[in-house]
Amino acid sequence: MSLAAESLVKKLVVIATLAGLGSALAFLLVACGGADATAKPRAAVWQALPAPPAHLKSARLAGLESVWTGKELIVVGVRPGPDGTFIKSTNVAAAYDPAKRSWRRLPGAPKMDNYCRRDAAWAGKELLLWGCGQAAFNPSANAWLMLPKAPAGEGFAAWTGRELIGWGGGCCGDAWDGGSAYDPAANSWRTLSRSPLAPSQGPIGAWTGHELLLVVSGRSPEDKPYPTRLARTAAYDPATDTWTRLAAPPADALRSGGRAAWDGRELIVIGNRSARSHVALAYDRATNRWRRLARPPQGLTPESAFWTGRRLLVLGAGESLRAFSYDPRADRWTALPPVPVRGSDQTAAWTGRQLIVLSSVDGAAFTPQG
Repeated sequence: MSLAAESLVKKLVVIATLAGLGSALAFLLVACGGADATAKPRAAVWQALPAPPAHLKSARLAGLESVWTGKELIVVGVRPGPDGTFIKSTNVAAAYDPAKRSWRRLPGAPKMDNYCRRDAAWAGKELLLWGCGQAAFNPSANAWLMLPKAPAGEGFAAWTGRELIGWGGGCCGDAWDGGSAYDPAANSWRTLSRSPLAPSQGPIGAWTGHELLLVVSGRSPEDKPYPTRLARTAAYDPATDTWTRLAAPPADALRSGGRAAWDGRELIVIGNRSARSHVALAYDRATNRWRRLARPPQGLTPESAFWTGRRLLVLGAGESLRAFSYDPRADRWTALPPVPVRGSDQTAAWTGRQLIVLSSVDGAAFTPQG
């Protein structure tokens, strides 16, 4: 603080004391250059996680999925057999507690067909694992239960608060257009009514709180367009078991999947126009209209997308992990610090406070500022 400023403060302290305005002193100290005035907020950084259990830490581990329970991150994966294939593979699992910064080993899931795309959801009391076969893990009992087989749908899964809804999927040259819903309370499935959507191996979407919004590319596994009579966007209401056909996204967008998140008003979609070209779109359910957003950073192939309450966090796929934040109010993308996670297979989860990323090698957590 300069001599002139110090003199001014001394004089005003006397005035403040006489006037009974003690709070003026603290204000003036900051205004005149006190230490707190120059302090800068700490930049957001990644924090490395403790090493995962040995059975989970393997360069050959694949099919990683994770869910946040409200207390722990539960991670499941597939360890290939001795020959490197899934013929004699085994399922492995572990749980990470951020508060204690510690891992605990969990029993592996029952034997399932592991060649399909898998998804996982937290159902309030148990983890539901969805793929070629379905299973549930109860942390309280520390045990897995094999579920009845779903009648249809293995592509996209979402938890509604009451049911796990799955739709689409397929393998190789097949693409499906059916779906199922699982009720844990009844331990039973029901088949969804027929949707207006084109079949899709990799549909994208999100649960809004009362309906499921789904978007498909509208192209077959052979990259041929489906007839226009088949919808590219639809909403499913589980309360009435009905579908509503919605406006299609721009024709030149979303040729090969992507990721989506619901921000409370719009469905924000990060899609793939091609292997190297990507697009960001927003769908407004109230107006049934799409709009283009600022283009995603070059080469960002979305692997995961999470809405934090203020921003969208998007994690890219690949050996060189990149993560970005999208601010809808400013329509602007911001690169996050480099992700210090190695390995070609990753899984990510949003805890409500942190983005946790884990690979078959290591993991890290990122806490956004503001």
